[in-house]
Amino acid sequence: MGMRERVAVGVLGVVAVLVGAGVTLAGGRGRGPGAPPATGPRGRAPTLNAVTGATTVPDEQGFIRRWALLEPMAANGIGEKAFREVALKEHFAGQLKMVPGDGQKVTADGAGLTWHAYDTTQYNVNLYHFSYALGKATNNMIWYVATVVNAAEEMKDVRLAIGSNDASIWWVNGEELVGLYENRMDTFDDGVSKRVTLKKGANVIWAAIGNEMGPTDFCARLLDKEGKPLKNVTVSVGEAAK
Repeated sequence: MGMRERVAVGVLGVVAVLVGAGVTLAGGRGRGPGAPPATGPRGRAPTLNAVTGATTVPDEQGFIRRWALLEPMAANGIGEKAFREVALKEHFAGQLKMVPGDGQKVTADGAGLTWHAYDTTQYNVNLYHFSYALGKATNNMIWYVATVVNAAEEMKDVRLAIGSNDASIWWVNGEELVGLYENRMDTFDDGVSKRVTLKKGANVIWAAIGNEMGPTDFCARLLDKEGKPLKNVTVSVGEAAK
């Protein structure tokens, strides 16, 4: 066997080992490893901390860092039609209306799922870290996330600015405002809503995030009428938001 043939055999052997271990070789668009198998909890997600205190505030760039995250469910693609069919389906009672808190449970399509409340250490929320830590799958999945923005007074001409990897649909106080679809990286302000009015008191933000494969995350902030980050609000989840 010549040198070229020995190299080819060696490469094929490495590929076989990697594939057998579940490593995704054909990434594309900056994709990372494939989804972890459902093996049970692995420990704390490195970018997510347990919520402390009843409320928090947006960061210096206005990004909302406190969220309630629902354990993932199976999706059916990230194209607009396929994703909307899953995201808009009523999977559980109170969907898009409830103010979920840490440890709260729902029954979605016959399966029990739990909400987890976190403060992210980054401007974005890493759903891969979240799901991997729980031993949950991340490829071709959908997550529902929610938070509450508390305004001391009515605020007009506010816009919701978001990013997601991959698809997402966003609601404020039950009104759909932004949608992103297909394979994409999480770029802040990738989608910006029309101007809306935040009511005095609690304003509920919900989103459905869909991932095709590999890493997945999202970010969100509110912009004032001049397009500057809105920071003079508080953020809460669960009982603290009522």
